[in-house]
Amino acid sequence: MTRKRRPAQGSRADRPTALLRRAAASQPPGPFRPGFWKSPLRGLWLTSVLAVVLLAGLSVMVITGLLSYAAYNPGLPHNDQTPGASLLKFYLFSWPTHPAWLYRVNQGIHITLGLALVPVLLAKLWSVLPRLFAWPPTRSPAQLLERLSLIMLVGGALFEFATGILDIQNYYVFPFSFYTAHLYGAWVFIAGLVIHVSVKFGLMRAGLRSRSLRRELRTPLAGTGPEDPDPSGLRAAHPGAPTISRRGLLAATGGASAGLMALVVGQSIGGWTRRIALFGPRGLSAAGTGTLPVNRTAAAAAITDLDVGDSYRLMLAGTRHVTLTREQVLAMPQHTVVLPIACVEGWSAAASWTGVRLADLARAAGITSPGPAQVESVQRKGPFRKVVLSTAQVNDPRSLLALRLDGADLPRDHGYPARTIIPGAPGVHCTKWVGRITFQEQA
Repeated sequence: MTRKRRPAQGSRADRPTALLRRAAASQPPGPFRPGFWKSPLRGLWLTSVLAVVLLAGLSVMVITGLLSYAAYNPGLPHNDQTPGASLLKFYLFSWPTHPAWLYRVNQGIHITLGLALVPVLLAKLWSVLPRLFAWPPTRSPAQLLERLSLIMLVGGALFEFATGILDIQNYYVFPFSFYTAHLYGAWVFIAGLVIHVSVKFGLMRAGLRSRSLRRELRTPLAGTGPEDPDPSGLRAAHPGAPTISRRGLLAATGGASAGLMALVVGQSIGGWTRRIALFGPRGLSAAGTGTLPVNRTAAAAAITDLDVGDSYRLMLAGTRHVTLTREQVLAMPQHTVVLPIACVEGWSAAASWTGVRLADLARAAGITSPGPAQVESVQRKGPFRKVVLSTAQVNDPRSLLALRLDGADLPRDHGYPARTIIPGAPGVHCTKWVGRITFQEQA
């Protein structure tokens, strides 16, 4: 009887390595095979053109997004929605009150441009789709870095665009804070963008030089052919017949971007354009009713008659405490200003506000040189029921505790009996249903 020969020493240890080598050598079926992709439009030139447009647009998106975060003055107590992200706030500064339309313009650009870039982003992802299915996924450390940057770039972009669009619609189906997640997602995306551009910039420049944009825009479907082979493998291995020209693809992408822009920009610039702001629902509602949009109604905030009825009192805290009825606040010197309400969602609308200057209320509380102030709403829940205003915001003569809107008492949905209106501030920092203001002396 013969004994079975035992495997050579080390063969079992080598087995996982051999399996990995065989898996890398054999290509999975479907989209992982180069022959799966047939479109003759894909190539280095098309991807580079779309990349340039995205790079310019996304750079503006990054800047306006970071400025939007700065507008919340997260350096002040209670304002920070991301307390654990101290290293990501190196650029912060005190948000100015002049010009009053600063936040309105910033968010209008951010939201309008973001929606307009959606077709470009989708076209760019389509153009590089074969590379996302490349097999094996990585062959070298440099390629591994590229793949990691792609995960951060594509994943971050999809997350930012998806949550941003849901926020525009006020449709919070995600189980996390939009403000917190959007900031973290933005920095993941920025890191991926910087790495990817650093790795691919030379290739993008070569792609742009490989063909003439003017010539491509003049080439009809009949003259459309595949691009030259490129080292990145974007060109199809076995291209089929084109069903659309490159100029047709670019025109469709540009047309879709322009259409989306037209259907949202009205919520920011106002006038007759509000009537076509279909993707800015609150901007559209302002056009239909002639009144300011409302994001959070009194009912949604659980505001009752006990909160804002005859028993309502405004409490002022400083070197002394003062309790005032609404009638007593109305008896104080009143001022009227025209200021916009501007929301993070991109919509904005100007109105006439009448009320008492915050600086006057500070002096009523015994503060001679007003510094920051904490404003609290009577609503019991909500991330912005309590905000802190900067020294500049408190002392700006246009900063009011508003009691009247366009000559009439505030509607309850707009903060009756009193709300703040602050020039240049995000709408959520113009607190509704104000119940208490705590003033500090200027340091």
